[in-house]
Formats: sequence, structure tokens, C-alpha cells
Amino acid sequence: MKKIGVFTSGGDSPGMNAAIRAVVRTCAYHNIESYGIYEGYEGLINGEIRKIGARGVSNIIQRGGTILKSSRSEAFRTVEGRKKAFENIQKFGLDGIVAIGGDGTFTGAAIFNKEYNIPFVGIPGTIDNDLFGTDFTIGYDTAINTVVEAVDKIRDTATSHNRLFIVEVMGKDAGFIALRSGIAVGAEAILIPETRTYINQLIEKLEGNRNGRKTSMIVIVAEGDELGGAYEVAQKVKKQCPQYDSRVTVLGHIQRGGSPSAMDRVLASTMGNAAVDALLNGKNNIMIGVVNKEVAYTPFEKAIKHHDKLNMNLVNLAEILAS
Repeated sequence: MKKIGVFTSGGDSPGMNAAIRAVVRTCAYHNIESYGIYEGYEGLINGEIRKIGARGVSNIIQRGGTILKSSRSEAFRTVEGRKKAFENIQKFGLDGIVAIGGDGTFTGAAIFNKEYNIPFVGIPGTIDNDLFGTDFTIGYDTAINTVVEAVDKIRDTATSHNRLFIVEVMGKDAGFIALRSGIAVGAEAILIPETRTYINQLIEKLEGNRNGRKTSMIVIVAEGDELGGAYEVAQKVKKQCPQYDSRVTVLGHIQRGGSPSAMDRVLASTMGNAAVDALLNGKNNIMIGVVNKEVAYTPFEKAIKHHDKLNMNLVNLAEILAS
């Protein structure tokens, strides 16, 4: 390995810059040239590839987003697009690539690897924390801390006015953000895609809390819950309980931004270093993870297909503590 490329793809997550920094500086340590590929697979196709030295990643570990930019490439889904990407890899003489992203990123890498046999190693950068093969993905810890900070402030207003707040967090297919942040803020109910939600049970729980003289109530809703997002849930609650003074807050993309937490910085640094080491040791078509504090390697196909499952003990804990 003489030259290694690195890119970020899909949705951004806090800690991606820390991972880029670790890849570049590990390459420098081993006297390997590192190249930044801008805007993910689009950059591979368009030849947006530039050499980055160790000093080129100074002062980025604390920054959110990604200095390499990100995109979702429709062109890379085509045979013609992937052929262009391969031609640019040859042009720049890249011997291997570190791809930072989620399941879409790894799906593309797996297909490309089968067609052109270019070594790819993935780093899981997604706030959803739903990839199999790692305890935590880069950005997840920061995202839930962002939610907790926001909902703590919302709780102040809810208590001051005896209000019900229905707060929507990210999670189209997975409830990891909703579950952990919901427990952390003491939510009265947590609605997630993995468990069935019955509006009557939610009303019963809220009524029980109200009769127990709770001065405020918080409901955390993952955007992919079967009842719908926060606005849909609020309409259903209002229909049955018009006496509630309720408000809706959709936290949206603030969950993706901001300076990464210490945990995400260390996790990203560990994974970035491990990704370069994996390429140097001939590993290919795998995702780097950290499981039980040890670096783990999971084939792309397995990481994509076997999405991580919710800890049902946390689901039960949420039920008990909300009573």
C-alpha cells in the first residue's frame, strides 16, 4: 500500500472529521500517501481527489460535519458511473479506500469491490447506531446528547405551563436515539419502530400520569414510529384528550450537527487507525467496529443485512421508570 483514499458518504455525523484525521495521520505514520475524495462516490466519479498531509487535518477533531463533504450518488448506482470511478482510482494510483458512512455507503463499496477488486474498509459513521458489528457508530453518542440537552430545556417550559410536549427525534427504521435519550430525559412514553404502538395505551399512560398530578409530560417519538411523526401523534392525542395543553417539537437535523462528544472523538480515532491497519494487513470488504472495547471486523454484507437489534432490557427499563 503506497496510496490510500478516504471519503465520507451519506448523512453526516459528528466525529467524521476525527475519523478522517486518524486515517490521514496513521497513513503518515506508515509513510503512506493519503488522498481525500470529496463528496463521496460523486468525487470518485468526477475525479475530486486531492492529496492530504498530516498538517492538512489539523484542528478538525472538534468540528462537526465533514471537511470532505458528503453526498448520495445516483450516478454510482450505474455501471457507467462505477466504471468512471474505477478509472479515477487508477489515474491517482490508489491502492485502497477507507469509506466512512452507513449501510448505503457499504452497499456501494461491496458492489464496487466485486466488480473491480479494489480493497475497501468501512468505518460506521451514522447517528442511527443500527449497523451490525459494532457497539456504537460514530455520531450516535453526540446525537443522543444533543437530544437530551434540547429536551431538558423543553422540560423546563413544560413544567412551567403544565404542558404535554411531543418531541420527534430521528430514526426512520430504528429507535436507538429515541430509546436512550428517552430514558435519559425521563420521558413518560417512548414510541419507536421496533415495538407496536397503540394510541389507547398511550392515552391511558398519559391519563395515569396526569391523575398522579405530574406537572409536565414528555413523549419521545422516533420519526419512523407506526403512529407517524410527532404531529400525527399529537393529532391523535388531541382528538381523544382535547383538555391537554400540548405542543410539538421536531428536533430534526440539529441531531446531526455540533462538536462531537469525547466518546465519539475517541471512537472515530480508534476506527480510523484500525481501518488503515486493516488495509495494510490485507483485509478487504469489511467494516471496522468496536465490540466490548475491542476492534472487530465485519463483512460489509453482514453489517448491512443484519441490522443491530434494540436492547429489550432498555425497553423494559423505560416502561418501569416512566410509571
